[in-house]
Amino acid sequence: MGKPTGFMEYARAELGLQPVGDRIVHYSEFVLPLSDEELSIQGARCMDCGIPYCHQGCPVNNIIPDWNDLVYRNGREDWQRAIEVLHSTNNFPEFTGRICPAPCETSCTLNIDDNPVAIKAIERAIVDRAWEEGWVKPQVPAHRSGKKVAVIGSGPSGLACAQQLARAGHAVALFEKEDRIGGLLRYGIPDFKLSKTLIDRRMSQMRAEGVEFHTNCHVGMDIPLADLQRDYDALVLCGGSEKARDLDVPGRSFDGIHFAMDFLRANSKRVQGVYVPDEDFISAQGKHVVVIGGGDTGSDCIGTSNRHGAKSVTQIEILDKPPAKEDKGLTWPNWPNKLRTSTSQEEGAERMWNVLTKAFVSDGANRVKALKYVLVRWDKDETGRWQMSEVPGSEAEMPADLVLLAMGFVHPVHEGMLEELKDSAGANKDQVLDARGNIQASTEGENAYATSVAGIFAAGDMRRGQSLVVWAIREGRQCARAVDEWLTGRSDLPR
Repeated sequence: MGKPTGFMEYARAELGLQPVGDRIVHYSEFVLPLSDEELSIQGARCMDCGIPYCHQGCPVNNIIPDWNDLVYRNGREDWQRAIEVLHSTNNFPEFTGRICPAPCETSCTLNIDDNPVAIKAIERAIVDRAWEEGWVKPQVPAHRSGKKVAVIGSGPSGLACAQQLARAGHAVALFEKEDRIGGLLRYGIPDFKLSKTLIDRRMSQMRAEGVEFHTNCHVGMDIPLADLQRDYDALVLCGGSEKARDLDVPGRSFDGIHFAMDFLRANSKRVQGVYVPDEDFISAQGKHVVVIGGGDTGSDCIGTSNRHGAKSVTQIEILDKPPAKEDKGLTWPNWPNKLRTSTSQEEGAERMWNVLTKAFVSDGANRVKALKYVLVRWDKDETGRWQMSEVPGSEAEMPADLVLLAMGFVHPVHEGMLEELKDSAGANKDQVLDARGNIQASTEGENAYATSVAGIFAAGDMRRGQSLVVWAIREGRQCARAVDEWLTGRSDLPR
């Protein structure tokens, strides 16, 4: 793949970024792309490693060495072929090329020496050029099956599932509870990480392929699930895992303490021109912001708070600070626990580890003004399990005018649609949800992605729990094939 000696001749190149001072005054994407010549050099670094471990790291099974080689060759026809190879496994590489953490690069053979191929940058460049050149066309099916499928939830799993089913010739209707299509891609991920024009562009392609979009349709609330069961031959549940993990400590009810998604959603709506009343908008301007949770959602809160003009931003995490560098002999080619710094964290935030929130302090008018915490340590017990203990004498306070809870999500919301699903399952109602509160459905066998209710399938975060965009796309594609087989007895869709 690529140039046989390329990995020895060329260094890894990273995408450029606008300076922090320039980018925190706007909500547009701030990544500076590499030139075609620079990308060709990066493609040349893809070595003929025999076993492409990048395949192991990629949930959507991208054929990475093939399109790396095509970009290295750098002819116009090579780039056209590259987008064909990329689209053969991934419906939306413009999404994954921006917001995926790139486990493929972690698994790259060259990552043994901390210099993996710039796979994510190449993927992004392929699809961006394909759109610029007009190579991305609707794939309208030659024949219609006469079958109707309703897909509920328009996040990456729902979009991928709907597009695949439409290409198989089925009449697909996509239902979204929000006023615009995209799920958390639309309002959960800030615009500076993912421009929403990318979603709109894909929607145009999908409309031409036959997908119908229905917004402001909250199934289980506005529309009974039973109505869709009556009107459609199959249903696919692709809602997200939206039940946020809460923090049960004294003072939780004070004003100024919010779930991270409420903060991000209101901001994204205003950025995208959607009216948000002042009472529903959460501003960080001039405030001491504390973000509880060290993941991607917490990072998005940091970037958004800095763009609001926060006085300070502190991110706290209950776990130990990860090591700066992993032990490759123990972790490669798997995803390691190591210290990572996001672009939002680079823009300005104090990060603290081993911090346990004990209580919130009021300003006397029922509004939060500080957070009480204690430091903790983690030790293994005699069985090898990690146990947390508080460090004596480490109690302290930090100022907090705005607290954002970004501690992850426990499972999909059960009220409404999933309660109705359980009622329709009859004797099988105990098989609707798994032990974690997600929809129970296997990914293998004759009943892949099928729930305990005949004709209803589930995919994405609603089935597997909170996860990455690449896993959502993978599940949406695989579920589409399972639905196609269930409807027609066979399927030509890729798995």
